[in-house]
Amino acid sequence: MPAVSVLVPCCNVENYVRQCLDSVTGQTLKDMEIICINDGSTDNTPAILREYASKDSRIRIIDKPNSGYGDSMNRAIDAATGEYIGIVESDDWADPDMFESLYLAAKEHDADLVKSNFYDYEGGVSTLNRIIPPCCAGKTLTPQRHMEALLQTTYVWTDLFRRSWLNRQGIRFLPTPGASYQDMSFNFKTLTSAERVFFLNRAFLHYRRDNEASSVNSRGKAFCVCDEFGEIERFLSGRGSENTMLLRAELFRKYEVYYWNFRRLAMPLNKKFCRRASEEFRRDFQCGKADRSLFKPKHYRKLHRWAFRPSLFFWMETLLCKNGRRKLVAYLREKPHG
Repeated sequence: MPAVSVLVPCCNVENYVRQCLDSVTGQTLKDMEIICINDGSTDNTPAILREYASKDSRIRIIDKPNSGYGDSMNRAIDAATGEYIGIVESDDWADPDMFESLYLAAKEHDADLVKSNFYDYEGGVSTLNRIIPPCCAGKTLTPQRHMEALLQTTYVWTDLFRRSWLNRQGIRFLPTPGASYQDMSFNFKTLTSAERVFFLNRAFLHYRRDNEASSVNSRGKAFCVCDEFGEIERFLSGRGSENTMLLRAELFRKYEVYYWNFRRLAMPLNKKFCRRASEEFRRDFQCGKADRSLFKPKHYRKLHRWAFRPSLFFWMETLLCKNGRRKLVAYLREKPHG
């Protein structure tokens, strides 16, 4: 059994995948398997994967029709044989000691999950992004008993997951075809299920922000985030979870993600999303999930306004925000008249 299975999901990434695979095959940890999932690529990606597999026996390729990120990751997890699982998305790359450092930390602290910081990469420059809260750095915690650990911003490609624990907990990605942001529910499932999470206050992964095809740059798929939080709620309720701290943390994360999604969408799609989010937030308030102490006062006011006065929320965010006014002007210019 290899120490780590590194999963590399690939779909039309011929411009980036060589740098990614060079960084993974060049890791100081040699006891690895590398599983590349070709999700129906129509460019030169499959040929590049075969080229690398012919040179490195640790590389395995899963070829499948395009069915989306979640299904790709689930197939790779099912195929993995490593003690731990790591993920490097095919337009990113990793520092040489990433998986050796994460694996040693996992073994030293007997961790189900190891989390780390990362670098934002844009315009040829990598900038450190510290997502590990100072109060968690260098500690082993059970997140479901520590709110500060639950509230952190999380990503799948900064982490190392114990494979046997993922299987025992039945944790997988939401396999919605064509969806985006499918790491959101996966992250919350892992955080709320892990008994031992070690927070390593280092960064290894370089996250590319200048790939125009990246889902984070997509203006479509407006309601994918709703599917992800629906999956989180299904996961918690399916386990009979009555832990109010988990429910309050879930609403806090939902507000952050929904507000980000609302601000990125163009009109009139953002108005449709605003209405749907309002219905969800109103139910959350009625269920007692809104914990004022978790929010800054202005954000709690926005959440309450969004839930109960969505039209007021929409127009305040549109008219009082420079980005909102810009979108309104663009919409009015493009809207057919007469």
